Amino acid sequence: MKYPNPLKRRIHDGELLLGTVLPAHDSFTASVVCRSDIDFLWIDTEHSASAVEDLDMVPVIARQNDVAPMIRVAWNDPALIKKAYDIGAVAVMIPQVNTAAEAERAMQFARYAPEGQRGVSPYWAMMAGLEFNHVVKTANAETVTVLQIESVEALDNLDEIKQVEGIDILFMGPTDLSATMGMITETESAEVQTAIREFPRRLEGTGIMAGTTLDDLQDIRQKIDWGYRYINVGSPLGYGLRVLKDNVDALRSE
Repeated sequence: MKYPNPLKRRIHDGELLLGTVLPAHDSFTASVVCRSDIDFLWIDTEHSASAVEDLDMVPVIARQNDVAPMIRVAWNDPALIKKAYDIGAVAVMIPQVNTAAEAERAMQFARYAPEGQRGVSPYWAMMAGLEFNHVVKTANAETVTVLQIESVEALDNLDEIKQVEGIDILFMGPTDLSATMGMITETESAEVQTAIREFPRRLEGTGIMAGTTLDDLQDIRQKIDWGYRYINVGSPLGYGLRVLKDNVDALRSE
């Protein structure tokens, strides 16, 4: 296991970083998915039934496979942010960040003093067998913070949000954006796609990486061409179900 995890350095170097969603929050599934040559593992506690308390060794297992665990918390709440890092997240994703003040709040509770206000106790270090004091003293240098931009309001405030110190990734949420534009789920509409295309350009020169989530391979290639460098590549469950259905349909038609 590499510690500190190199995700933050790779972001600042502008590398293309690819991850996927963990479909079930158990150790076995995490171990298997981490063998897919991904850079980060998206562990969702916003829209799933799981909370941070349910994750147990999952983030540590990702780290042991040299994959950066990214936990999406349910809200911009300091208690949730702190717990996500304490259980082992390299990156924490905060949804629905709409203003610079909300971005500043997230950043304050993502880092230890003197840069922030996060309470000190990295529980995961003891589970991973790492030296507590070393992890505490190096945590701020490893910590990655991902803020989701998911609304018209957030795009209107983007010039102020991107000036908040320390943001590593601003992550475009296409579905929620489509809802705030009055065309829920119509992510392929011209209006939504125009906003998605302009997003990386608006971050140029800031050192902040543009991220998003996609499923179709051609869409992913297009977004890379548009400047996205931190991309969630679908879900193993979704991809697996497609292959299973295709195989079952093929067998039934023989």
